[in-house]
Amino acid sequence: MSKPLSDHDRRKQISVRGLAGIENVAELKQNFNRHLHFTLVKDRNVATKRDYYFALAHTVREHLIGRWIRTQQHYYEKDPKRVYYISLEFYMGRTLQNTMVNLALENACDEATYQLGLDMEELEDMEEDAGLGNGGLGRLAACFLDSMASLGLAAYGYGIRYEFGIFNQKIVNGWQVEEADDWLRYGNPWEKARPEYMRPVHFYGRTEHHPDGVKWVDTQVVLALPYDTPVPGYRNNVVNTMRLWSAKAPCEFNLKDFNVGGYIQAVLDRNLAENISRVLYPNDNFFEGKELRLKQEYFVVSATLQDIIRRFKVSKFGSREIARTDFSKLPDKVAIQLNDTHPAMAIPELMRVLVDEEKLDWDKAWDICVRTCAYTNHTVLPEALERWPVDLFAHLLPRHLEIVYEINRRHLERVAAKYPGDVDRLRRMSLIEEGGQKRINMIHSDILKATVYVPTINSNIFKDFYEMEPHKFQNKTNGITPRRWLVMCNPGLAEVIAERIGEDFIRDLDQLQSLRNYVNDEAFIRDIAKVKQENKLKFAVHLEEHYKVKINPNSMFDIQVKRIHEYKRQLLNCLHIITYYNRIKKEPNKQWTPRTVMIGGKAAPGYHTAKMIIRLITAIGEVVNNDPVVGDRLKVIFLENYRVTLAEKAIPAADLSEQISTAGTEASGTGNMKFMLNGALTIGTMDGANVEMAEEAGEDNLFIFGMRVDDVDALDMKGYHAEEYYNRLPELKQAIDQIAGGFFSPKQPDLFKEIVNMLMHHDRFKVFADYEDYIKCQEKVNALYKNPKEWTKKVIYNIAGCGKFSSDRTIAQYAREIWGMEPTLEKLPAPDDKQ
Repeated sequence: MSKPLSDHDRRKQISVRGLAGIENVAELKQNFNRHLHFTLVKDRNVATKRDYYFALAHTVREHLIGRWIRTQQHYYEKDPKRVYYISLEFYMGRTLQNTMVNLALENACDEATYQLGLDMEELEDMEEDAGLGNGGLGRLAACFLDSMASLGLAAYGYGIRYEFGIFNQKIVNGWQVEEADDWLRYGNPWEKARPEYMRPVHFYGRTEHHPDGVKWVDTQVVLALPYDTPVPGYRNNVVNTMRLWSAKAPCEFNLKDFNVGGYIQAVLDRNLAENISRVLYPNDNFFEGKELRLKQEYFVVSATLQDIIRRFKVSKFGSREIARTDFSKLPDKVAIQLNDTHPAMAIPELMRVLVDEEKLDWDKAWDICVRTCAYTNHTVLPEALERWPVDLFAHLLPRHLEIVYEINRRHLERVAAKYPGDVDRLRRMSLIEEGGQKRINMIHSDILKATVYVPTINSNIFKDFYEMEPHKFQNKTNGITPRRWLVMCNPGLAEVIAERIGEDFIRDLDQLQSLRNYVNDEAFIRDIAKVKQENKLKFAVHLEEHYKVKINPNSMFDIQVKRIHEYKRQLLNCLHIITYYNRIKKEPNKQWTPRTVMIGGKAAPGYHTAKMIIRLITAIGEVVNNDPVVGDRLKVIFLENYRVTLAEKAIPAADLSEQISTAGTEASGTGNMKFMLNGALTIGTMDGANVEMAEEAGEDNLFIFGMRVDDVDALDMKGYHAEEYYNRLPELKQAIDQIAGGFFSPKQPDLFKEIVNMLMHHDRFKVFADYEDYIKCQEKVNALYKNPKEWTKKVIYNIAGCGKFSSDRTIAQYAREIWGMEPTLEKLPAPDDKQ
């Protein structure tokens, strides 16, 4: 295999990132050496690679700090409306390279490290991923922060500084094993602790009702300590803030026990308070009704609202003096966006602050609340929706329970007035779910001026609310940031595009439409194909190093990476692999299209079926990869520990992107957009954003198969019987019999009996119903792959259709249609500019 161009050599060719000025390089080298010497190690001879990484990170960070301070000063001078994006997850990945791209420093840093005898890629590899998210929801929050800064919005991301992020996944004997992600063990050069803004958060206690209002008393206090991370916009000198809260026990925590000799225990018990920010719950699209989780949700909301109100009141840079007390102005100066239901406690908490502490009457407080807060729904799976037991709520947050009951009482009065006598509708629309154990439904459009992303508004979850108040519902198509997901992870492709249409597409992705003019341009077709081949060669080297499997770089790279979940149907992919394997075995002398199938993703530790799916994938790989008859025509690799950093390597190398969830189950998806932007073709169902991708690129340029939402509904009415498909389709029967009979697990023939039993008797996601169409569609994929020119033309149509899927477009819509703010592409003056 010829060695692919190194990224260092490739960067030398790239104009997209701004050329390295000589004086710039000299200054960077000087700063690098200063950090290495004074901040980290006294003697360069004993410096480790990690020391070099930290020196580079601190050098780059210096370029952020001046811009950061100046941006915040600018906001206080101009006093614009601010948006607060509250999310329990921010899946940021690595920061160094992204910062260099956004500040146009990458070439200069590359040249400086090169002159110092260091390899920048090796240094970048020392950085830990900030894995404070599970999947799409947390990654979307990260893209949104990038876009809000790039569009010049006064925006703040608020979340939790988890000590341990999403677990590291190891595959041991084919099984997933979880390891704690101790991402902070070497320190984090990008964050700054801000103890001066520490805030108390209250739990437990009881309420007292007095003539002058309600008091929440006898509470336990946990302190929220903020850590700030700068969020740079793309080459506009704007640097916004992501503020993550860490839980600290107050000094007096339980120390009254000291008098009876319990001092040691009292100090040890501080851990109980600090556990709140210890670990991210590793569930994606699944609700975990644990007290610690509810504590996390209230912790982030309470600390954040105190911060928002403090900032609203002072509105002067560095000042503590109160300048504003009229809360009727809050919606003019503050927009709060809740990322899914996790921070929905912000509603009763804001009501508590306004009514109990600021002494507003209920109606006025409610009006302010509704005009300030908005909410995005990210899922339509019932098991993902939050339903808290009333008993737990009463114990942990007694005042908030009273407020929720009052919100519900007033809400049901309005429903009853609009639909008199419709008792069943009252039951369906109540916040409080009666029955065995009373529960509070957190998903509730009445509480919020909702911005809801749902594939079909008529989804049963929302139907009643939509009928009553359709104006509260909007759809916002998700997006991805083109900075990380094109310029940074695929510099070769960014350069080929820039050569044809200039560099402005990075700020305005709609400009990619003009690539349609080049769809028959031989040189452009060649360039696009060449970039893909280089990315594949590079990824093949990575795979061979890590998996000791010989990869055919001319094979189709067929990739499905996402959380392992029954609804995402990695099992359908498995059935195709087995079918293809059986066909090759049956006719070994036929000209088969070679494929390397890669599946990656984490299974929630408590999700047994998902863990069995991983074991099945690895088992299939063991058989297929060691079969001499098949050779390099089919390989199966399970990509271990899929995370942002691995995505940045895999996605640019993909030929085929698998987006095969059952129609009506994936609210949007954003991995599908990343593959599309990086020149992979999609095989997918008409689900989530695939629908819009087909609209934008032309349905002929995707491989669409399977049931549509209406077909799924019709099948539900009729009844889905898996055995009908099993008996009718011989290749499906063969594959299932092989799994059931131990063909892929000869030492444990019964290993996959549960999976087969699930597929045959209680498969909510109807894998067999789409099998036949999926296999036929994969045959079309194989046929087209044999015609590289026609394949690449479709790739160009896909890239050209990506404009809509920029998170800049998503955020511009949020800003104008929900937050009442106007994006701007104006640059702020750089710190060294005279103002």
